[in-house]
Amino acid sequence: MIQPDDPERALALVYAPQDRREALAVLWRLDERMGQVLAAAHEPMIRAIRLAWWREALEALDGGPPPDEPLLQDVVRHILPLGLSGADCAALEEGWAALGDLPPDLARHARTRGRPLFELSARLLGWPVDRAIGNAGEGWALIDRIAMGDGGEEAEALRGHALELLAPVRLPRPLAVLAALARRDARPGGLESRRQGSPRRLFRALAAGMLGR
Repeated sequence: MIQPDDPERALALVYAPQDRREALAVLWRLDERMGQVLAAAHEPMIRAIRLAWWREALEALDGGPPPDEPLLQDVVRHILPLGLSGADCAALEEGWAALGDLPPDLARHARTRGRPLFELSARLLGWPVDRAIGNAGEGWALIDRIAMGDGGEEAEALRGHALELLAPVRLPRPLAVLAALARRDARPGGLESRRQGSPRRLFRALAAGMLGR
């Protein structure tokens, strides 16, 4: 079974229908891989080149076989049969490229990574895509990066914006888990007390998974 590296995303996957779980895991692993590409390269030009390779390789899946890269082969095996295209998945690259800007554009990153990630996830889960799903994805992505220490002097204002975007709404259950945890972190003092695996955090994740919000 394919699993994302992030334990909270792995937990959220439990709430996906079994026949969609691996496809969702591959999509989330793809997002993580782009983040790893960005973190591994210190030169902006190298980052841009490596991210562009992933974008072009994903787009090429729509016209031919995948290269000898297991994750791309997983995209072909698990995602494309469910109606998403390689070009759809390639949209995530723009968001990660925004963090390679000088200075990094966290707002653009959240908008062009988080929105498509949640929208593509919803499509894989058979949910109609609406603005609320995109808002939740953008808010989640903001909190995800602020928790990593990004945002600088704008971090507090961006956290407030994330809380607005993460207003409780009905979501596919795996996305509801991620949104609920991000909403908890976005509240005053939330990031300061953030501890993955704590009983309260796990209880919040379980409740969101059951209720879908």
